[in-house]
Amino acid sequence: MRDSVFNETVLWSGRPKVVATPLLYIVGAAVCGVTSAISTASAIVVSKALGASPNQLLAFAAWMASLAVAFSYLPRWWRSELEYMLTDRHIVVQRGKLRRSIERRSISYARIHWHPKHPGVGDLELVRAVPTGALRRRLSIVLHGVVAPDRVWAILRGVVPSAPAGDGHRLLSQRLDEGERVLWSAHPADGWHKWLPSGLRGLGSVLIGVLLGGFAVVSAVHAVRSIRIVTAAGMDPESVSFVALVASLSLTIVLLVAAGAAMLYVSVVRPARLAARTRYLITDRRVLIQRGDEELHLDRSRIVDVIDAPGAGGLRDVFLVLDGPRARAVAASGAFGEAAGAGLQPVLHRVADVDSVRQILRPA
Repeated sequence: MRDSVFNETVLWSGRPKVVATPLLYIVGAAVCGVTSAISTASAIVVSKALGASPNQLLAFAAWMASLAVAFSYLPRWWRSELEYMLTDRHIVVQRGKLRRSIERRSISYARIHWHPKHPGVGDLELVRAVPTGALRRRLSIVLHGVVAPDRVWAILRGVVPSAPAGDGHRLLSQRLDEGERVLWSAHPADGWHKWLPSGLRGLGSVLIGVLLGGFAVVSAVHAVRSIRIVTAAGMDPESVSFVALVASLSLTIVLLVAAGAAMLYVSVVRPARLAARTRYLITDRRVLIQRGDEELHLDRSRIVDVIDAPGAGGLRDVFLVLDGPRARAVAASGAFGEAAGAGLQPVLHRVADVDSVRQILRPA
């Protein structure tokens, strides 16, 4: 079979096996749903207790409910019709007449995100190195919900997939290519430093989380005072208006607490937990990083330089500078690209034996 656009032989084709809503959209749907409920309860209070028109509040509630439904179902609807093709020279993602493609030779590394509830299924993200500095940008293509994404990556590299490939529960050291040998392995040094937020973005997230928690406490105090006032004014505690008022205030406080807790979890707790589940491998062919359900696969031929910088606890962070067609350094890495929240990066954090890494990765 040949591709109709590039007129190249199709080596592999597939579709999403599992179609899931991304976490960001799930959070957006939850926030919009709670906001819709708050507006609806407020509309009941305005209508019953104050005798005013609730039309604007109801319209806003309907709009938020529509957004909640859209965030929940539109991503799955869009991904359900995706088609993937691997040709002699390109990787193609297609939906109807819309196509995205990237040249195989320009791919710098791959990230695999295994689905936690569906063994053997995951997302394969292919990232290309692009110029650093003012021209830095994100250039990647994602194959969502494919079966055995590490097997697809092996086919893309022109390597016969190993027998254990396709099982994301196995360690990376158990899913190496045939004849591939591990030369060095380590994990980030443990310590209290892993509980510190990294960078200005992490500090900002912690500050926002604390502020949201403070707003929740202040809102709770004012809510209790308001309920006492309306009760003293004669509002029946068993009336629809009173129940709607309590529901509106309670949901607002819950939303603030949840948002603050989420910010603290994302900026402090989650990075520390993931650091404890991170493993670095350097083989005679590749650099591999495994962190929970995420993996990074990088061919050593793409590495042109190794830069180490001071890290937490007096240790060193090792940055791998990559090369590609008309590009040097990386986008969506840690050395010159996005922040840590973008996913695994070709960076080895808190490494004690930097000299061994340099010696192994030194160009021949």
